[in-house]
Amino acid sequence: MAKNKKKSSGKGSSLNLNLMLIFQLIVMLILSVFITVLISNKTRENSKQHLGAITDERAQIIETYVSNAENTLRDFSKAQQITDLLKFANSTGFDFKTLLPDKGARAEVPATAAEGSDEEKLITADKLQKAAQDFTVQFGNDIPYLEGVWVGTWDTLVLTHTNGDPVIGMTTRPDRDKLGQLQSALVNGDRGLWNAGIIISPATQKQIISMYIAVYNENNEPIGLVGLGIFTEGLVQTLDAVPVRGIENSFYSMVNIKDGKYIFSRDANTIGTEADNENIVRLCEQFKQSADNSTGEFEYKFDGKTYVSSYSLIPKYGWIVFLDDYKSEVFALTTTMFIYLSIFGFVILSLIVIFNIMSKRQAKINEKLVSTIAKNNLTKKSLNQAMFTDVLTNVNNRIRFSMDVETASGDRSKNYYFMLFNIADFSGINSQFGNDSGDLMLVRTVNILKESFPESGIYRTGSDEFVIMLPAEGEMTSSDAVIDKVNTVLRQLVVPESVERYGTIYPKYKIAVIKKSGTIDTSVVTVLKDMTNRTGEASYGMIDYQDLT
Repeated sequence: MAKNKKKSSGKGSSLNLNLMLIFQLIVMLILSVFITVLISNKTRENSKQHLGAITDERAQIIETYVSNAENTLRDFSKAQQITDLLKFANSTGFDFKTLLPDKGARAEVPATAAEGSDEEKLITADKLQKAAQDFTVQFGNDIPYLEGVWVGTWDTLVLTHTNGDPVIGMTTRPDRDKLGQLQSALVNGDRGLWNAGIIISPATQKQIISMYIAVYNENNEPIGLVGLGIFTEGLVQTLDAVPVRGIENSFYSMVNIKDGKYIFSRDANTIGTEADNENIVRLCEQFKQSADNSTGEFEYKFDGKTYVSSYSLIPKYGWIVFLDDYKSEVFALTTTMFIYLSIFGFVILSLIVIFNIMSKRQAKINEKLVSTIAKNNLTKKSLNQAMFTDVLTNVNNRIRFSMDVETASGDRSKNYYFMLFNIADFSGINSQFGNDSGDLMLVRTVNILKESFPESGIYRTGSDEFVIMLPAEGEMTSSDAVIDKVNTVLRQLVVPESVERYGTIYPKYKIAVIKKSGTIDTSVVTVLKDMTNRTGEASYGMIDYQDLT
């Protein structure tokens, strides 16, 4: 009877052990799946944000390029030589067709003439036209990728042109209806400006940015106009030079929402033709009605391959910029992480099975040993973390910063960049969205800084501020490279963050950068704070920088 009880007890222990093993396998499997899905989704979202940031950057480059061209033409329209010529033509009613080298014979200009006579007007008109023509040519020489800049009467008779006699004397809008459309567009434009957009030039058959500005007299009446055509070649070269880390096979395009036609395209044969992608057609119709939600992404298939397209609207000109890449490349990191975590989960499960099989006899001893080691390691880790690491963000604290700058100060020949990222109005975020949301912004800020500066020391030196210490070497030797990097990071930092039940946080930052060598101590933080207090919130392209080497 005793033997039977012993056997029954042994079977019960074995059954309990097997049940525990099965339970452990199920729990580990669920955890592995959960972690895999969570990290994959987060990585996928980061990939979309990266693609979107590059798309926004291209849109900003295009808008800035065209805006600079508009400013250039405005400067030209205000030149004294131009306004004098047009005022003379408007006030005297002089017929410049008799003077300009058009199809007819040019009037002979006398050397002298009586005051107020027609001959004197002819002499004055000739001097004003030549002075304006010389200025037009000189002004055009300073404009890169110029097709032409010119001056015309309100009826579009060309008085001066960078291309000289072949164009001077022509009337660009002989058709009265087309002339009326141009004049109406100028009068109703922004301070007399009408941007015709990116078109194919009738003269050169090349793609240009075309625009006109009306010139007014003292009575605010239009007396003439100036025009400008710039080849898009320079803009294309600028766009092609934008770095596309991680999406090397990407390509960009741009569509005019008014007619749905391509302005830029990877396939040159499709430029000027209507887009047939149903997503692009839908966006053009949508943006004709409203410019809300002017950024986003969509997926589509072409030639058996799946693409991800990120878009950004330039509402001022009615253009949509697209950046497309293979879905497999955009989400390559997501796929890699999914595979890695899946393998990791499988390995963990396999090790648990092997461990349980091999450690039945030594279970209690091993459990005590593992428990002791774990407690010791946890104690060491806790002490180290409490002394040198910020608990919330898991980055170095101010104590570690003091130690690291003291070490760096030992090598006086080495230069360092110090960058301060301060969350503007952090107390306001806590008040409006709650402390948990404030903690979320701190953690999100650290994650972006870690991703952007993986080899640098990141320190939390205050409640809402982080300092990065970066050696001035390698790719980050020049201040321009560092500032460009900080500008890119700023674009990621200011991406809005939605908070459930509270709304959306639109984060702002105060940023400053200094370069330092020799004796380095914690006073660099004070210098950085003083800089941010003076400059206030940071904006793209306006990062405060000082060289203290």
